[in-house]
Parts: sequence; C-alpha cells; structure tokens
Amino acid sequence: MRQDSGPPDRRGRSALPRVPITRGPRAGPRRIGFLLVPGFAVLAYACAMEPYRAANDLTEERLYLWRHISHDGKPVSASNGIAFLPDQGIDGPSGVDDLIVCAGGNPTDFNDPATFAWLRAESARGIRIGGVSGGPEILARCGLLTGYRCTAHWEYIPAMVERFPDLAVTRSLYEIDRDRCTCSGGTAALDMAVALMEAEYGRPLANAVSEWFLHTHPRAADEPQRMSLRERYEVRHPGPLRALAAMEETLETPLERAALAAVANVSVRQLERLFDAHLGSSIGRHYLVLRLDHARRLLRQTSLSVLETALACGFASAAHFSRAYRARFGQPPRVERTAPPQREGRGAARRRGG
Repeated sequence: MRQDSGPPDRRGRSALPRVPITRGPRAGPRRIGFLLVPGFAVLAYACAMEPYRAANDLTEERLYLWRHISHDGKPVSASNGIAFLPDQGIDGPSGVDDLIVCAGGNPTDFNDPATFAWLRAESARGIRIGGVSGGPEILARCGLLTGYRCTAHWEYIPAMVERFPDLAVTRSLYEIDRDRCTCSGGTAALDMAVALMEAEYGRPLANAVSEWFLHTHPRAADEPQRMSLRERYEVRHPGPLRALAAMEETLETPLERAALAAVANVSVRQLERLFDAHLGSSIGRHYLVLRLDHARRLLRQTSLSVLETALACGFASAAHFSRAYRARFGQPPRVERTAPPQREGRGAARRRGG
C-alpha cells in the first residue's frame, strides 16, 4: 500500500471543527482497493472512493488508505475515455481489507479468466468484496455472490436474473450482506460508502461526509433505483399507471388488453383513449416497445440465443421477434452480438449503467 495514498488534506479546514468518531477494534487504517474494469463508470467510482478521502480530511486522521488495480497493471480507460493510472496489476495479492470492482458499459464484454481467478483468491483471504454499477455482474460470474443478497444497476438486473436465476438479486440501491457489498451505481455508491463508514466509525462521521458532498438526504439501502411510474411518464391518472406497472412486470408473458383494462379498472376502449391521451401511443404499441427494449438489453448482456431472447420477451417465434426488432431498431437482433460499443450519443448514454 503506497504510503501517500489517502492522506488528510487540511487545506481550508481551519474553520471547521474536527469530526469525532467512535473507534472500534480496528488498529490502523482500513485499506480499500478499487479494481477498475475497462469502461468503468466514473461517477459511480468517484462516489465510492471520494467519501474515504473526505473522512480523512474531516477527522484529520488517516482512517482510510486506497489503491487502484487494473487487470494488466496498465492504465485503464473509464467510460468517458480518461485513462486512470493503477498502483498494481493482478500479478500479486492486493493487500487490502475491502476490494471494490468498478465496471460500467456492458460488463459482460469483460471476460478475463485471470482476473476472475484473482478475485476468487482475494475472496478466499476473507476480505470484504464489493461491486458498483456493473461490478456485481462480474462478481456473479466469479461465483462470489452465491448465497448473498446483491443488487446491480437496474439495466443489468434483467440479464443477471436470466443468467444467474439462483442469485438473490434485489432492486435496492445497495446491499450489504456480511462480507459482500454491492451497489446499483451512480450516486448510490455514495450512500453505500457512507453506510459502511457509519457502521465502523459512527453516525457523526457519516453525517459529516454526506454534508461535505451536499448529500443532505442519505438514502436507505432498500429505496428504489428508479423514479416512480408517475414521475417517469408524467402521468397522473391511476388507470394507465396501474396498467403500466402490470406491463413492466409481465414482459415474458404479456397480458391481453382486457386483462390490463381490468387491472386499470376501466374498459378496454377507455384504457386505449387514456394511453393515447397521456402516452401518445396505443396499449399494444407501448407494450411492444417495452418488450423490445428488454430484448435489446438481454442480447447485449447475456449469451441467450435470439430464440431464447424472443421467448423471454413474450414472442412466439424468432421470425416474429426479428421482424419487430428490425422495425424498431433498424437492424436484426443478431447484429447486436457483433455491434461495437458506442462512446457518444444519447443512445450510448442510455445503455451505459451508472
């Protein structure tokens, strides 16, 4: 561990009182390692790492040290193209107490057996292992989340559930389960870091760090990742909202319009009018878009065949699925397996996890 990692920075601290902490049994600083997977999400990484620097500053103590690791010991490019210089590769033990895997983009593109073996060896040392954004998907492939509650970014969860049906995957912001901690990404990484900090050093430090980053309302682990349907669609009428919720829960086995109308407690004709008025779409068209968007995520993040993806999204045949897919995205579904990753544009931003 480099001795210059994570020192207190007293610049500008003269007007602020030193934050008291509750000391536990630990002797010496906690050592945090960040395994940076190519294309990792910068926001999630920063939210996972910066609270530890702030804790050192606010207490004027070296509570935490940190180091960065890449699979080959060479600089690793983040989601925005910036190259980060690591402290080490995976040719030796990390020497840390906590190891956090940071990934983004499409984590299924990263397939390095040496890294997976190294992560298993690190876990065998008894350290705490975690992942943010796409990191949990990599930990799942290593078999390191079996028997633990875990979460991931909401865009990755459907693919994880398909690939690892025995995992206890939740849609929480973060999960801390014994020596595993996983986070959905984005600013939720700050919530998780603060929760870990509170468990070790007490609430005053956790509150001070949150306030330092203007995070005045730290969120609980089980809070939802996504906006409510009311906020997401800007719809207030309860009928369409109930139907939309039912649609999102039944992508594999789509409901008939009559069943959706019954859920919404209106007639089919009235529900069609409400969809047209509030969403500018018919019931069938909106349902199809949801299923096709789900299919695209599965194609990009799993090894499911086109037929298996079609069935997982409620299509009776691969031919019907391919026609609908081409009509929506302008290309057949098989192309998704060979399409290069995009770095720019609104579509690429939507596909990248927090």
